[in-house]
Amino acid sequence: MAAADVQKFLNRARDFRSGLDLLHGDLDAFGYSAALLGIHGAISYADALRTGMGSKSLSSDSHGQAARELESLLGFRKFDPQQGIRHLKQLLAAKSRISYAAATVRKNEIEEVVKRAARFADWAEETGKVLQIGGW
Repeated sequence: MAAADVQKFLNRARDFRSGLDLLHGDLDAFGYSAALLGIHGAISYADALRTGMGSKSLSSDSHGQAARELESLLGFRKFDPQQGIRHLKQLLAAKSRISYAAATVRKNEIEEVVKRAARFADWAEETGKVLQIGGW
C-alpha cells in the first residue's frame, strides 16, 4: 500500500511540475500561478518522500512540521538533506505571501520561488531514486 500512496503523491507532484514548466515562459502573465504550482508540487514531493520512508502522519495543518519530519527521516537514512530541505523551507515560507498578501509580489520574488521549486523537484526526484523508495 505504501508504494501506491507514494505514487499518488508523486503523480500529483509531477503534474504540478508540468504545469509550472508550461507557465514558466510567461511569468508576467502567470507568475502567481507558476509560483503556487511550484510550492504545491514541492509539498507533494515532500509527502511522497515522507510516505515512502514510513511516515503515517501526513497532515495539511503544518507544512513546517512536515519539512522537519522529512529532514529527520532523511537523517535516519544517513542521507544529507540540507540542500533540498533548505529549498523546501524557503518555498513554504513564501506560500502565504504568494497566496494571500495584499501587496503585489515582485517579479524577482516570483522568479526565485519558481527557480527554487524546480531545484527542489529535481532534488526530490533524485532523492527518491537514490533511496530506492518503493513506488518511485
